[in-house]
Amino acid sequence: MKRWNIHRPDPANVAELKSVSDLSELCCRVLVSQGYIHVQQAAAILSCQELSDPFLICDMQKAADLLNQAIEDQKKICVYGDYDCDGVMSTVILYSFLLEMGADVSWRIPERSEGYGLNETAVREMHEAGIELIVTVDNGISAIPEAKLIQNLGMELIITDHHQPGEELPEALAIVDAHRMDNVSPFRLYCGAGIALLLVAAMNDGDLQMAMEQFGDLAAIATIADVVSLTGENRFLVSRGLEYLENTERVGLLALRQVSGLTEKPLDAGSIAFGIAPRINAAGRMASPRLAVELLLAEDSESAKNLAENLNQINMQRKEKEAEIVRAIEQQIREQPEILHERVLLFVGEEWHAGVIGIVASKMQERYNKPCFVMCVKDGYGHCSARSFGAFHVFHALEACADLLEKFGGHPSAGGLSLKEENIPAFREALQAYAAKNYAEMPFMEVQVACPLEPAIMTVDAVSSLQQLAPFGADNPEPVFLAEHVLVQDIHATTNGVHTRMTVRIQNQNYRAMFFGRMPEQTGIVAGHFYHMLVRMKINEYQGRVSVNLHVQEARPVGLQQMKILNAMQIYDKYCRNEMLPGEYYPAMCPTRQELSIIYQALAGKDVKREELAPVVMRENMNYCKLLFALDIFSELGLIDYDPVTDIAKRLPAVQKVSLEDSNILRKIREHAGISE
Repeated sequence: MKRWNIHRPDPANVAELKSVSDLSELCCRVLVSQGYIHVQQAAAILSCQELSDPFLICDMQKAADLLNQAIEDQKKICVYGDYDCDGVMSTVILYSFLLEMGADVSWRIPERSEGYGLNETAVREMHEAGIELIVTVDNGISAIPEAKLIQNLGMELIITDHHQPGEELPEALAIVDAHRMDNVSPFRLYCGAGIALLLVAAMNDGDLQMAMEQFGDLAAIATIADVVSLTGENRFLVSRGLEYLENTERVGLLALRQVSGLTEKPLDAGSIAFGIAPRINAAGRMASPRLAVELLLAEDSESAKNLAENLNQINMQRKEKEAEIVRAIEQQIREQPEILHERVLLFVGEEWHAGVIGIVASKMQERYNKPCFVMCVKDGYGHCSARSFGAFHVFHALEACADLLEKFGGHPSAGGLSLKEENIPAFREALQAYAAKNYAEMPFMEVQVACPLEPAIMTVDAVSSLQQLAPFGADNPEPVFLAEHVLVQDIHATTNGVHTRMTVRIQNQNYRAMFFGRMPEQTGIVAGHFYHMLVRMKINEYQGRVSVNLHVQEARPVGLQQMKILNAMQIYDKYCRNEMLPGEYYPAMCPTRQELSIIYQALAGKDVKREELAPVVMRENMNYCKLLFALDIFSELGLIDYDPVTDIAKRLPAVQKVSLEDSNILRKIREHAGISE
């Protein structure tokens, strides 16, 4: 369960912002809810009309001059990229431009099995191939030993990167990274392809218009895919790049758009993030990033079509590999439900595909609202991807376990590591010990809600005006709204049961609502009941009729008190981990016979999600912990079937009389509470 952080923007601030801008009232409500009260604050993220002078970035002039001279001297140049979407786009941008300029240039991207960035084997192979100058894109800022090797072998190195540098910089002729301490450019948050585009402009006397016209489409895709901040110059780059993308003549992108089902649909940040980027990333995750580069460099439609279809198939394989791992994790949870009580979730599996464990970690974190580590074991080693949120710092956690790890890296919200298989149990213990020592209370995952909905802001014109805030992405998310007291009039499956469609009633008006990725029975939503819902508002056009549709993100029965539930869940987890609690907690958590009877009766006749029972216990003034223990007690006694994966409880037919006194769970909590019954 996530914490809904519901904003209620001050009408006076909204009116003030609207009076001094050309933004709609709905846009002003969204901005004020995000803390942008003054027009100058809003303009800082929304009103960038151009890219800044590329020569303001440290070493940009030097890198441009060196490359231009290398072209003139016909030095053998290799553009060295990375296997993700940003690395692929960066490689294509710089390689294509150097080729057009007459350079003797090649490109190289490591396979995922080689690991991220420069490596000794690749450096030596480039040396044997006669490469004289290596130019990195989207990597290199941490390649200190590899840079020394390049120098020792008599080659030259230019680094272009966008990752945070360490205290020591590699030895190179030029290091172009806007995050350097000595950088003076006004904007620092580019992705690798953004830096590559600026380098292209710098090589042509700073001609940004030329660089955007030639490569703005590729840089826009990379900026969205790499989840860098969509504010400031990145906002301009993506907005203008999407315009170029709509009219692109690249046969590779046209073919990719077709296999993604986007030919007849307008392109926006969402369609790039969920349609184009995953197919490019799938090449590096599941096969070879060479396929993606070759697609984008393709010159004839037939070869582009074949490559795009290949990437589409690889992306489907990627989805299946993800699904396989998710199913394996679900089986682990059903066999060991106590896993879910840990502060940090760690799932380990043999032969899981290393290319997708990061995606799975994100999904499990989203589902269970806890930091999540997913590890695949192969040939005696474990390789792990981690995802986190809030205050829990992945990199600090890995540092605390460093003596058990072969290598690791990351930042606050994500990271990766490898270790010997024999050290996995010790790593699990060390990870939980770090969390227990540093986080007495683990953070709640939060959803920022712009404002409650009302009919005045649910019109076609108002919803259409939200495009004033687009493109949406990191640091400029598509707004989520609260729909209160929503009556669900009907609910049924659509698209072969994959999604759920509903008719809902809000303040005496009917709306069509979609819940994507969930079958009706997975939503916990029942027709005829009232819910609070988090929704995104969309414009739908069908047979000439334009209307407002709702895309449901989450739904809760009316009557839940979220902080009481969230706190109760943390206390319940602590109890299940055998941690000591204040003495007064135990009586408050221990359900009475009457309370157990009320909960048992609420389970009659249907499958029930745990959250659906929350209003029942709240009406009876029960602590939510009592519901959690009640379900455990009923499950232990064989009275219900409770699935910890789906959170659904099902009452089983009574076969014989069962006594509550036979429950070890109830006996134990009574002992803690000092209750004798």
